[in-house]
This record gives sequence, structure tokens and C-alpha cells, in this order.
Amino acid sequence: MRNFKRTALLLDMLFLFQSAYPQEIEKGDLPVRGFAIAAPQSADVNRFVAFMEEVLVPRGVNVLILRVDYNYAFKSHPELRNEVTLSEADVKKMVAVARKHGIQLVPQINLLGHQSWAGSLENLLKVYPEFDETPHVEIPTDYKWPNEDGLYCKSYCPLHPDVHAVVFDLVDEIVEVFETDAFHAGMDEVFYIADDKCPRCSGRDAAALFAGEVSKIRNHLYAQGKRLWIWGDRLIDGKTTGIGMWEASMNNTHRAIDMIPKDVVICDWHYERPDQTPVMFAMKGFDVMSCAWRTPEVGVQQVKDMYKWRATQTEAMKDRFQGVILTVWSGADGFIDGLENYLAAEDKAKEEQSQPWVTFVHMFDTIEKISTK
Repeated sequence: MRNFKRTALLLDMLFLFQSAYPQEIEKGDLPVRGFAIAAPQSADVNRFVAFMEEVLVPRGVNVLILRVDYNYAFKSHPELRNEVTLSEADVKKMVAVARKHGIQLVPQINLLGHQSWAGSLENLLKVYPEFDETPHVEIPTDYKWPNEDGLYCKSYCPLHPDVHAVVFDLVDEIVEVFETDAFHAGMDEVFYIADDKCPRCSGRDAAALFAGEVSKIRNHLYAQGKRLWIWGDRLIDGKTTGIGMWEASMNNTHRAIDMIPKDVVICDWHYERPDQTPVMFAMKGFDVMSCAWRTPEVGVQQVKDMYKWRATQTEAMKDRFQGVILTVWSGADGFIDGLENYLAAEDKAKEEQSQPWVTFVHMFDTIEKISTK
């Protein structure tokens, strides 16, 4: 691993956003300065631990969401493991660094939706096909979107009588090994729900089904003193807002926002525009974080908005605006490589700007500048 410390003197020059901060923005730390990425492969854990210490800690990251899914050597359900997985010892390396530096670890397993990807089923439905909400929809060899079946990702049936006994075993085990009081259930982009061919869900209200699944997972965690985090897109009305089917819901799950417990933490992702939906979540009583990806100007504006809302909202509201998260939708190794190359480049402006590592640098430079001005 290259030595990130060699580039420390360059970090102050990476902030390229030129506009001045509004007068209403006040200095101070955001409660959540987050980073979300796929958990590393076992062979890459040492490199990732060094990345945590040499990059995430100096940049002020205090929440690390790790998408684990089936990349762990589960003892409760070994049949659901990937072929190569993280061991308990691998996880404990990350836990030790996080504890040392005050980073909250939030492991993620995708629940409800994202039970397939493109032409492949994920492990849960491979092993337990009876949990499939839409068994009549076959996974094509040559996957394309859009398609006649409306297949983006498969879902498990939330009303199957046996599904929670399996997934809650995984949740309990991963929360225990990560020594954390928070769990991220994903639950984004759920397009298959209340399917009219499902013998259990047909004819039911999609919002009630979604809210029931969120509440069931939340209640399971709450009984153990732990807190549920989810992505927020299914709780936004995609038609009324004009946000559409990806970053919001067009299949009527949005009404679930008034049916779920208020202690569920909302990760509100918007990647093309800094949509102002965190205000809606805060007004509904939820703690919320804005999430960016690969568009630096969006991530920077989300940071500025969070500071503005925390400075200008009522006392009852302001602490619900918890902060920001940079999300990465590739492997950990790829992100580290991209960041190293970007930091080493002599002319940052000539580098491809639509990348998550560029957004990461801009967002956390913005946080530093606002919090110390």
C-alpha cells in the first residue's frame, strides 16, 4: 500500500469548490461523517485496515458502513457463505481499529430487496428458493434493463413464515462479531413487493408490507438494544416529488413513512441532485443523513445543506440532521487504488471528476473548512 502520509501536504489543495459559504452556516462537527463501502475480501483486510488508519481517521470519518452480505464465515448458516469469506479474525482487525479511533461500525446485509443482481441470484434465494417473492420470474442468462418482467433485483417474500428465522440468525451473528449497536438492512430499490402472483402478498398494500418488514427488523434489533439503519428511497413519493423510481418510490411504498418507528435511521441517497428530502425525514421525526456517490458538487452541497439546517432549524428539528455519508458501489480495493492515483496526480483538474474518491476528497475538505473557519 502506498503511503498516504506522503500526500498529506497536498490535501489542503484538493478543495476546488469556489463559492463562499452562506453566512448562516456555523462551524462545528457533524455528528455523522460517514463512509459506506463493500467489506474487503479476506486477502485485502490488512490493506483496508491501513486505509482506515491512514485515510479515514485523518479525514474525520466516524461512521463506517460495511456491506457484508454473505462475505462472512457464518456459523449459524454456513450454507449461505460465499466461497471466500471474511473470518472472525479478519473482522476483529477492523473492529480493533474502529474502537481505537472512535469509529462506529455499521455492518450491512441486504434484506427484503437486492436478492439478485443482473443475471445472478444472491445466496439466500439460491439456497432457499421458497423465499422468492416472484418465483415465476426467471433470471435471464443475458440480463438487460428494462425488461418485460420489470426485473431489477429479486425480493424475498416478507410474509413467508420461515424467512425471518434465517435472516435474523445472520443479523444477530454479524452484529455480534462487529461488536456494534447498529445494523444496516439496505431495503433500497424494492420493486418486487405485493406481487399479484404471491399466495401470501397478493392484494395487500405495498406500503403496509414494506412498513411491516421494516418494523419487524427494527423490533428484533430494538429488543437487543440495537438500532436499525436503512436507505430512504422507498419512503419518498417518486411521483409527487418528480424524483422518480430509483431514488424514490413509484410503487406506493412511500406511505410507509407514517407507519414505521421513528427511531429508524434514514440514509437518504441522492446522486445527481442534492434533493432536499432530508427536511421531510426530519419533519417526520427521523434522524437522517444525506448520501452522495460520484458527483462532487452534489456531495459538497449536501455537506453545506446539513450545516445550514443544523444552524437554522428549530431546537426540536436540528439534531435530526445528523450528517453525510459518501457511498461507494465498487470493491474496497478499487476505491483505494482510485484514491491513491488521484492523490498522486500532479494536475487534479485533469483527472476524471465523476468518481467517488473525488467526491470523498471534496466532501471532507468541505467539512474541514466549515468546521474550522
